[in-house]
Amino acid sequence: MTTTIGCDPELFVVNVNNKFISSIGKFGGSKIAPAPIGHNCYVQEDNVAVEFNIPPASSKEQFLASINFSLEELHKRAEKMHLQLAIVPSARFDNDQLRSPKAKVFGCDPDKNAWTLTQNHPPRCADKRLRSAGGHVHVGCKKFLAFDIARAMDLFLGVPFIVVDDNLERRRLYGQAGAYREKEYGMEYRTLSNVWLKSDKLKEWVFDQTHAAIDFLELGNILTFNDGKDIQNCINTPDFSLMQELVKQYHLVPAPMET
Repeated sequence: MTTTIGCDPELFVVNVNNKFISSIGKFGGSKIAPAPIGHNCYVQEDNVAVEFNIPPASSKEQFLASINFSLEELHKRAEKMHLQLAIVPSARFDNDQLRSPKAKVFGCDPDKNAWTLTQNHPPRCADKRLRSAGGHVHVGCKKFLAFDIARAMDLFLGVPFIVVDDNLERRRLYGQAGAYREKEYGMEYRTLSNVWLKSDKLKEWVFDQTHAAIDFLELGNILTFNDGKDIQNCINTPDFSLMQELVKQYHLVPAPMET
């Protein structure tokens, strides 16, 4: 059965003065009822961020086309409001943008840690103005256990990804190593931020490395809890020296610099 790949990344918006502006009431859609934007893609407001999701893609071309269509559509809508999309993993919003009750709701269903097999704690942050944005990847594959896929994705995506995203603020809220959710079609990998949306090369890399993680499992490889110690430390710290060691050990493909 063909592995399919989807995503539901989150974005922020800024005004002409680069002030972060809440997306609430501007783009429509909700987690319960996402709004269609065309090409089987949808949009929803999530806290102060705007989130889009794409249909499952069986080819890199389809994956890229759906993401770029969604980004262009949201760009057009933002531009009409004299706003711009901001692809950053974390941002601080002024209090005037956080008055809505929706701006105080963090997350929905809890996710799990693929290494400890325990539920992750809900996010807590002393800075009430800080918000984060994820670049979650959905994998349509029921051949392997969801946590085994998440562990492999930590290795093939999470480890090399720290080169383009070493942001610790988001990692303290969401997106530590092994963050995943089980889905009826497979799993959702929640460790990556939205930074991979910055270039087509990064988008293609995410698609290719997701398949590399599945191929790794197809060959009978299983990552153990002990294997995960270095992988988790590399992602969560982040540790660039450890990343280089893991890249050499597992012959990983480095993430391309988005610039």
